[in-house]
Amino acid sequence: MEALLLYFAPLIRYVASPIAGQSDAEDCLNETALRAWERIDSFDESRGSFRAWLTAIARNAALDMARKRRHTEEPPDEELRDDSPSAEEMLLDKEKKRALKAALEQLKGGEKALFYRKYYYMQSTAQIASELGMSERAVEGKLYRIKKKLAERLKNYR
Repeated sequence: MEALLLYFAPLIRYVASPIAGQSDAEDCLNETALRAWERIDSFDESRGSFRAWLTAIARNAALDMARKRRHTEEPPDEELRDDSPSAEEMLLDKEKKRALKAALEQLKGGEKALFYRKYYYMQSTAQIASELGMSERAVEGKLYRIKKKLAERLKNYR
């Protein structure tokens, strides 16, 4: 575990910071390590690399922390409502996700990486531009074109 944290801590903080915030990045690191330790048996090398598996755990831990923080900051609702989706809505949602995944797989490597950085890892445009040596406007332009491509491929799912 010590070797894991020593090697992957910067990556985990990098993934968690834009989502959970800088102040919760350390807690997210600990949560990611704990989840990885508890779920190491679920790692399947045929489905992807250990690094990808770990970044997915870090992203999910950061999202959980962000949700908890947001949930505790909001006043509780007076009414209890059942907002759970119907079976039909869940099926449609699953089909949309499958179609989006297929559309993303058709993107070129650089386009897919850019899309994931912005919308999966929730990095800021400024951070992406800085790390790729591009202007923010160029990044925004590329993201616009990528979204347009995806919209065209997914027009039957609107």
